[in-house]
Amino acid sequence: MLRNYLKIAFRTLWKNRTHTLINLVGLSVAFGTCILLFLTSTFELSYDRFHADGSRIYRLNFLETTRDGKPNQSATMPYPIAPTLRTEFPEIEGITRWVDRSATVRWKDRTLGKDVRLADGDFLSMFSFPMRQGNVKTAMTGLSNIVISENMAKDVFGIENPMGKTLQVRLNDQWQPFTVTGVVGNAPENSSLQFDALISSQANADYQLAKDKWNYGNHDVFAKLKSGITPVLLQQRLQAFMNKYFATNMKERTEQGYPKNSLGFQQSLILQPLTDVHFDTVTTNGRGTSRTYVYTLLAIGLFILAIACINFINLTIAQSISRAREVGVRKSLGAQRGQLFGQIWGETVLLSGLALLLGLGMAYGLLPTFNRLFRSNLSIENFLTPTVLAVTGLGFLGITLIAGGYPSWFVTRFSAVDVLKGNVKVSRPGALRNTLIVTQFAIACLLIVCTLVMRQQITYLQEQPMGLNKEQVISVPISSDLDGATALQKMRDRLANQPNIVAVTGTSVNIGAGLDGSSSRWTHGFMYNKREISCDWVRVDVDYLKTLDIKLKAGRDFSRAYSTDSTSSILVSESLAKRLGDANPVGKYIEPDSGAKYQIVGVFADFNLYSLRQKAEPIALQMLPSHRVDYVLVRVNPQNLTAAMETVKAAWNDVDPRKNFVGSFVDENVERWYKKEQRLATIFSSAAGIAILLSCMGLFAVALISIEQRTKEIGVRKVLGASVTSIVTLLASDFLKLVLIAIVVASPLAWYAMNQWLSDFAYRIDMPWWVFILSGLLAVLIAFVTISFRSIKAALMNPVKSLRSE
Repeated sequence: MLRNYLKIAFRTLWKNRTHTLINLVGLSVAFGTCILLFLTSTFELSYDRFHADGSRIYRLNFLETTRDGKPNQSATMPYPIAPTLRTEFPEIEGITRWVDRSATVRWKDRTLGKDVRLADGDFLSMFSFPMRQGNVKTAMTGLSNIVISENMAKDVFGIENPMGKTLQVRLNDQWQPFTVTGVVGNAPENSSLQFDALISSQANADYQLAKDKWNYGNHDVFAKLKSGITPVLLQQRLQAFMNKYFATNMKERTEQGYPKNSLGFQQSLILQPLTDVHFDTVTTNGRGTSRTYVYTLLAIGLFILAIACINFINLTIAQSISRAREVGVRKSLGAQRGQLFGQIWGETVLLSGLALLLGLGMAYGLLPTFNRLFRSNLSIENFLTPTVLAVTGLGFLGITLIAGGYPSWFVTRFSAVDVLKGNVKVSRPGALRNTLIVTQFAIACLLIVCTLVMRQQITYLQEQPMGLNKEQVISVPISSDLDGATALQKMRDRLANQPNIVAVTGTSVNIGAGLDGSSSRWTHGFMYNKREISCDWVRVDVDYLKTLDIKLKAGRDFSRAYSTDSTSSILVSESLAKRLGDANPVGKYIEPDSGAKYQIVGVFADFNLYSLRQKAEPIALQMLPSHRVDYVLVRVNPQNLTAAMETVKAAWNDVDPRKNFVGSFVDENVERWYKKEQRLATIFSSAAGIAILLSCMGLFAVALISIEQRTKEIGVRKVLGASVTSIVTLLASDFLKLVLIAIVVASPLAWYAMNQWLSDFAYRIDMPWWVFILSGLLAVLIAFVTISFRSIKAALMNPVKSLRSE
């Protein structure tokens, strides 16, 4: 019996091979797309869930408000907060600081750049990074102890046992010895905490100076609560803790008129679950991965799958007349309705199974390209996990039930007597088919609008004036084992007589996302005329304004002629000058550090130091030798940029011949700021293309069947004098009405979705009205071309052939 069913299934699929091909292509593309997007989403959602006690680990965040009442969170903590919480809160099982930084490591004659993070002794017992060698409790107790990952152990020591060996680590601009006291398993890719080595947070350069300061912070703090303890139980005591140690700051905020936060206080200490850290875009200045992005990927996959299923349902129902005769004959020979349902549903399972295999093959073949385009790290191992396999199996079963269940029930409900008498009549397309077609094109229109709006916003961000000239400027990162100021001076000396070099300077903050992949931000808060002021605090060097073509508005620029410029002078942006409240701040003094005064010697035009996702903050530029120069910026002549880059590369290779040159043009760095948005736009445009293609394939097949069922009607109309144009219009109008309804349905949804997405940008476009019209015209045009191809052929057919049987 089973073999007979398989024979019938293959014969039926071959007989209707056009429709079979449409369904097979649609489902396989949908399955392949869904698998890639689903794997990406599940990988993102799996971040930090591998820790055994991850549900009890939290990151400390400050919660306050800005002057205009908007909530503001910060994860930057002062040094004394971790030990004080450990002492005063017995509910805390473990607590650790986390300083995210890199350093250069030296072993014998080899020097390597590694992610050397700073943490505390509780780190290894709080998190589930397996200890391969060493003792979890004592490995990080000493100031000169270092715990390294398996990868670093292999890179540095090869097959030697690293335990007890002494490494040199470049910290605070000097080499310091550290003894290897432990080897820990590598951090998995889905860990927010990535590291090559761990040393004590007390080894940080500013620890001794700031270990007792409550108004100075530069690191994160993670706490592990005892079993049964929740953040809600601790919140009241945490607020009392804030009132005790941050009373002065909260009093100043109250006097300055800051609104209270959502908990009813000036400042609160809240606990953020570890599993939320990866998705935090607030405290990371937009660098985190938004959950909306992940859910959007899932939604796009489901949209495409829904379109393929709609095609299947519509085609199966449209073929019901031809299947009705088969059902009638089988029922008259004794077949039960359940048997017929199983046979027809079995055809769905067979077709869907083949489509799933093709989809898996397509996903596997496209995996390298997908990973490259969307910066993913997917592999076949991601698919071969129990959770993914279970979800795939259940999803496949659900799809076959949805796509094949209703059509099977619809076909098997026909009466055998009515079929054999020829009395079966299928009513004109009803609400179900129309609704499904509207849904298809609504999804397609939604994706088209989203794609167009995203492209417009990305173009706007790339073309928006930044207040500086990003063209023809090369940025060169300085490795941490070099003295930044010395490296800068050497570059100046080597480039001094080059005709294609305009200006050279240095800075602690890169413009854009450089090839070194690092970013930093240093902010200072201080009181000025009884007002709290905060600003970005940036180390620069002479010719900074000249190199980036930033306009000087008042006063003077930094100059070698003034010795005080490197000790007690600063330049401020116009927005900072405005916040100070002085009509002319040049000559005035500010005190951002205790006991240190800085004179304002110049005011420059505002510029965007960071991504345009966030509003430009006030900036103070200083040349203090105690602050590192991390990047060399070189402005070159525009005549021959390739030759200029080679000149800079050659000069840098003289300065630091040990490492590969990773210089890049600043305008390319700025474009890399928006890689995440570009990836999302690429996903939407690809999804829109697939959605339109599948929708048109389905529309073509449904129109084909509909026209076949109206062949005699078309013949009669031609005999009565109807023109080809009127017949094409008649056949196309029914479907174009559905497309127009889809446009009306999709437009408000697209407007809402894109308005929410644009709200994340400080600088954004106004919602362009023309994208809705353009997407509607595209949908109508594509649908009309799809339908008219077959409609014209039917209208040109000789009516004698269609009416011969009458």
